[in-house]
Amino acid sequence: MKIERPSTKLPTPEELQELGKLKTAIEQIIANGKISKEECERIKRIMWADGKITPEELELCRTMIYHQITIGELEWEY
Repeated sequence: MKIERPSTKLPTPEELQELGKLKTAIEQIIANGKISKEECERIKRIMWADGKITPEELELCRTMIYHQITIGELEWEY
């Protein structure tokens, strides 16, 4: 499904930098093929560090975490 956001502006350089930090953190967290509740909370703290969560951050989580869980390449660790 393609989602269009016609009123969405391009990310600022600061937002791109924050997105890069989030991506790096997620890569480190999922490197072992598992993700715990504590690690999810860490990701949420990183996303909220600037006081907002952007569509790009949500998309990054969707593709790097939830999609990987769906296809069996990543699993929840509780």
